[in-house]
Amino acid sequence: MIAADALVVLAAIAAVRAPRRGGDDPDEALVERHRAGDRAAFAALYERHVDTVYARLTRLIGPVAEREDLTQDVFLGLHRALPAFRGDAALTTLLYRITVNVAFEHLRRRARRPTVALDDATLAALVAPEPTPEATARRGQEVARVLRGLDRLKPVKRIALVLRLVEGLPIEEIARLTGATPDAAAKRVQHGLRELTAHLARQEARP
Repeated sequence: MIAADALVVLAAIAAVRAPRRGGDDPDEALVERHRAGDRAAFAALYERHVDTVYARLTRLIGPVAEREDLTQDVFLGLHRALPAFRGDAALTTLLYRITVNVAFEHLRRRARRPTVALDDATLAALVAPEPTPEATARRGQEVARVLRGLDRLKPVKRIALVLRLVEGLPIEEIARLTGATPDAAAKRVQHGLRELTAHLARQEARP
């Protein structure tokens, strides 16, 4: 299937940054230290998870310039959520949910504005090197084509589709992250894939 095969390409998007280390304390210990007033604890949580959040935002919304600001929005949301966090789920699950919400709100706002074209430098930073420069260039073109197709989807369909085919999440987890029922999440994936497939097929059919 055209869209499914093409979306797998996005899963190989490079993190763009060097890995960071946030210390040896697990998330639970850092949360407790944060609640006790240790200001360094939240900074350590940030260092542990910032690259994952940034890469995930890239896959959800594309290589937009706002990723840096949106990453900060995610951690601001985490800071606000921590007082009510009771550890019923992993901290990474809470952070994932906040990331999805920030991505959705960005896409919803962006739907009212023209999409910025991707330049060669941006694509080069996103696409992992292939054995030859020609193959790398083809992969970059494919990624750009898929990103343009994703831009045509409604935010709820795009988020669900990327979470399923790129992030590899089960429908039940997508439903929890997006606040939808499993049936609604499955339909968003199905409809998004169908619309993206149709768009990519039309693009391939053009002379």
